[in-house]
Amino acid sequence: MASTDPEARGQRRLLTALTVLIVLSSLAPSARLIIEALGGLSLGGDAPLARVLSAPDTWQALWHSLVTSVLGMLIALLLGSLFAFVITLTDVRAKGIWVFCFMLPMMIPPQVTALAWLQLFGPASPLLASLGLAPALGSPQPLYSAAGIGLLLGIQSAPLVFLALRTSLLALPGELIEAARIQGARQHQVWGQVIVPITRSGLIAGGAMAFTASLGNFGIPAMLGIPAGYLVLPTLIYQRMASFGTHVLAEMAGLSVLIGLLALAGVALQQRLLQRSRFGLIGHTGRAHDFTLGRSRASVETVMGLVLVMILIAPLAALVVGSLVPAMGVPLNAATATLDAYREMLGRQGVTWRAMSNSLWLAGTAALVLMALCLPLAYRLGRLPARRQAWLLGIIEIPYALPGVVLAVACILLFVRPLPLIEVSLYGSLTIILVAYLARFLVVCLKPVAASLGQLDASLEEAAQLAGAGPWRRLATIVLPLTAPALAAGGILVFLTAVNELTVSALLWSAGNETLGVLIFNLDESGETVLASAVAVVVVVLVAALMLTLNLLATRLPRGVIPWKE
Repeated sequence: MASTDPEARGQRRLLTALTVLIVLSSLAPSARLIIEALGGLSLGGDAPLARVLSAPDTWQALWHSLVTSVLGMLIALLLGSLFAFVITLTDVRAKGIWVFCFMLPMMIPPQVTALAWLQLFGPASPLLASLGLAPALGSPQPLYSAAGIGLLLGIQSAPLVFLALRTSLLALPGELIEAARIQGARQHQVWGQVIVPITRSGLIAGGAMAFTASLGNFGIPAMLGIPAGYLVLPTLIYQRMASFGTHVLAEMAGLSVLIGLLALAGVALQQRLLQRSRFGLIGHTGRAHDFTLGRSRASVETVMGLVLVMILIAPLAALVVGSLVPAMGVPLNAATATLDAYREMLGRQGVTWRAMSNSLWLAGTAALVLMALCLPLAYRLGRLPARRQAWLLGIIEIPYALPGVVLAVACILLFVRPLPLIEVSLYGSLTIILVAYLARFLVVCLKPVAASLGQLDASLEEAAQLAGAGPWRRLATIVLPLTAPALAAGGILVFLTAVNELTVSALLWSAGNETLGVLIFNLDESGETVLASAVAVVVVVLVAALMLTLNLLATRLPRGVIPWKE
C-alpha cells in the first residue's frame, strides 16, 4: 500500500495541474482584453477605452443595444413565462412536444432565424407572393428596424426564460398549493398570490439571461440592422474590423470591454434582485398538482399552437419556400418550383462543402477535446472546498457569460502575434476558432458531467481506493462508465452549439476557413439569398436531428443534463 502512495500523490498533482491550466486558459483572453483596453493609462496617455467612450458612434450603438436588448427581454419574458406556466402547471396534453417545439428557436442559429423571418415578410417574400399577399414592390421591409431586431431577439431568448422559470415551478412545494386550495382560494388567486411571488426569482433570472444573450447577439442585429444602418455594439465592432483591419484592435478592445461591463452589470443586478426576492421554502419540493383547465383546455392549446405557428412554423415554412424558387419574390408553384439551389449548394459550390467540413471539424474536435478534459476537471473540482470550487467555476464560466464578440476580439489580441518559443501564428487559421470554441463551450460540457458526478455513490470509489487504485484508474474503471451518458450528452450539446456558431467565427474566420454560420451570413449579404436559404434549411434539419438524438438519450441521463427535459 505504501508503495502506491507516491504514485497516487503524483496523479493528484497532475489532476491539480490540469485544473489550474484549464482555469488559466479560460482567464487569459479576458485578461489580455482588459490590458489592451486600459493600455496607456500608466504612461499618462489616453487609454483605448477612453477614446472609445469619447466617440459619438459608441454612445449611439450603446443606446441601440440597450433598446433592442430590453425589448427582446420583455418579449422573451412574455413568451417564456406563458409557456412555462401553462406547460408546467396545467393539464395541457402532449407536454413533451410543446417543450421541444418551444426550445427549437434557441438551438437554431440567430442568422438562420433572421433569414427565415426576412423570407416571411416584405415585398420579396416568396411565401407571401405564393399566397398573393406580398406588399407592392418597393415597400419597406418592416424587420429592418429596432422593433424587428427586438422581436427576433425576444423569440430567440424566450426559451431561456422558459428554462429558468420552469426550474422554479418544478421546485414548488406541493403542500403550499394544497394549503391555498384548502383555504378556499380559487385557481387565479393561487396563481397570482402564491405561485407568481414565489417564482419571481425564476422570472428575474430568465429576464437577466435574455437581456445578456440579446446584448451579445450578432447574427440578428447584423442581418436586420446593418442594411438599415442601425448598429449595435457587436455590429459596430464587426464593421470597424471589416473596414479598417487589425490596426484598430485597441479600440475594438475598448468596445468589447464596454459590452462585457454591460453584461456583467446585468448579471450583478440579477444577483441583487434574486437575493431580495428569494423565499425559504419548507416541505417536499416537486411538481405541484396540475391546474385543471376544464373546457378552456382546447382554447389554451389552440392559443399556444397559434403562437408556435407564428414564431416557428411560419418562418421555417417561408425559409423552405425561399429555397425552392429561382429568385426572391417569385411565387412557388408547379412551374417555378426547383431544386437548383440545393444542386448549386451541394454540387457546384465548393465553398459549401468547405464550410460544412470546417464546421463539422471544429464542432467535433471541440466536443471530443472538451469531453476528454471535463471528466478529470469535474472530478478534481468536486473534491475542492465549496468556496474555492465556486471561484474556479466562476472563472471557467467567464468566456461563456461574456458576449461572443468579446471573446473573439480577446482571442485576436492574444494570438495576433506568433506564439513565443515555437513561433507559430494561430491568427487567420481554423485553430484560433477552435481555441475560442474550447474556451467558450467548456462550461457547456462541464455542467452535465459535474451533475452526474454529484449523483454517484461515493462508496464505490472509496472501495476502489482502499484496494489501492489511484485517481486515474478510478476515473477509468469506475467514474467513466457511470458518467458516460452525461459525458456524451455534454459533447452533443457542445457540437450542437458550435456547429452553427457565428458570433465568434464572424470576426475570426479568413478565406478558406469559413464556417456554416459565416457562409449563410456572407451569402445573404452578397445577395445570394436563395442559396443562403438552402444552406439554412440543411442547418435546421441538422439541429432538429441532434436534438432528437439527445431526446433518445434522456432516459439514461440525470435530471437537468438536457435543458428541455425534466
